[in-house]
Amino acid sequence: ELRSPDMSLAALARLRECLGEASVLTDDTAVEPYLHDERRLYHGRTLAVLRPRDAAEVAAAVRICAEFRLPMVPQGGNTGYCGGATPDESGREVLISLSRLRQIRAVDPLGFTLTAEAGVTLAELQAVAADVARLFPLSMGSEGTCQLGGVLSTNAGGLAVLRYGTARDGDNAWPARRDGLVADWLSFLDRGKRVFAVGSSDSHHISDSPVGYPRTCLAV
Repeated sequence: ELRSPDMSLAALARLRECLGEASVLTDDTAVEPYLHDERRLYHGRTLAVLRPRDAAEVAAAVRICAEFRLPMVPQGGNTGYCGGATPDESGREVLISLSRLRQIRAVDPLGFTLTAEAGVTLAELQAVAADVARLFPLSMGSEGTCQLGGVLSTNAGGLAVLRYGTARDGDNAWPARRDGLVADWLSFLDRGKRVFAVGSSDSHHISDSPVGYPRTCLAV
């Protein structure tokens, strides 16, 4: 466990070196918006808020936090009602926000696949699918704010869950692992699975991930 302030400073120095000063927030005003849930029922403290720009930086952050035994709390659109994306009150946890992972990497209407990063919102995915005459079937009230990473990590069902299933149906790629290595598992291993996505989860940090929906749908 991290018990020494010197170790905390050393961890922050390593994180700033790898991610850049602007991607490691410690100022009270800067971190405050990340420290409570949507309903403001839960409020915590954090050693730092990390804002990586790509999967490589996510992996670097995971590796450093594992080295210094720092607990990590992933956060996407922060639309959940259970406090799962809110750090505890110890001030030891590091919050990692995936909101800067915003790229739509590829759209393949013939293969019924779409590859996107964790910070893309559901509404944006739906619009991209509609632009190529396909359907991204996952839908929910928070779709303008909730992000793909959080949707996958919580296995969200949404308004059409009985017809199309939950977010993680067919999902099996988790590029940034707990040990900080990037596993490139994004592949069309199962042609019955039509959606590919990039997100973040409570145990891993996703950057590309296949999910399955019926053939008429684009999957992420």
